[in-house]
Amino acid sequence: MDADTHPGRKATISREDLIAAALKLIGPHRSVSSLSLREVAREAGIAPNSFYRQFRDTDELAVALIDLAGQSLRQIVGEARQRVAARRSIVRSSIEAFMDQLRADDKLLHVLLREGTVGSDAFKRAVDRELSFFEEELRVDLIRLAAIDKVTLYEPALVARSITRLVFAMGATAMDMPREKDPELIEQMSVMVRMILAGSRAMSMAAKNAARSAANR
Repeated sequence: MDADTHPGRKATISREDLIAAALKLIGPHRSVSSLSLREVAREAGIAPNSFYRQFRDTDELAVALIDLAGQSLRQIVGEARQRVAARRSIVRSSIEAFMDQLRADDKLLHVLLREGTVGSDAFKRAVDRELSFFEEELRVDLIRLAAIDKVTLYEPALVARSITRLVFAMGATAMDMPREKDPELIEQMSVMVRMILAGSRAMSMAAKNAARSAANR
């Protein structure tokens, strides 16, 4: 009997099936980089050789997971920002959406948070690429919101990078904390982000004042 038609094993398998199988195996204390091909194949209910019909190896599967995690989180956080009518709550609503995804059953965010620190160089590059997408989208949003408030930000690209890296670093810490700590952590992150924004506005204003003073000399 052919290995791929062994009783109990699926005759066909998709990339999505293998990604779902990998997600079942990982968690706060288990990274994608630690998974073996045989583990994923067994969880998916296929023969190991069938894995190669969709991915070259587990590294390619891990990068696909990282890309999926980034896309999913960007969509969720973007939708949260769009739903907010009051300007003052955009920071908090975005962070709450991030934390909700951190605790979600699909564990996609765990992939981004873990592989950026413990994965291979290829995984870290993939995570960094996803973070750069977050940063660019946030930069555009920050400029738009600053224009609405009739203020300017000093180096908005750096502001977006600072906020993104802060939230992801705090999220990585939160994975090892009980869910009961989430409200406290959300409040801390919200205050930190507002401090970054306030500092950027203050630096922008100082730069403008310095330029005016130099022009009047």
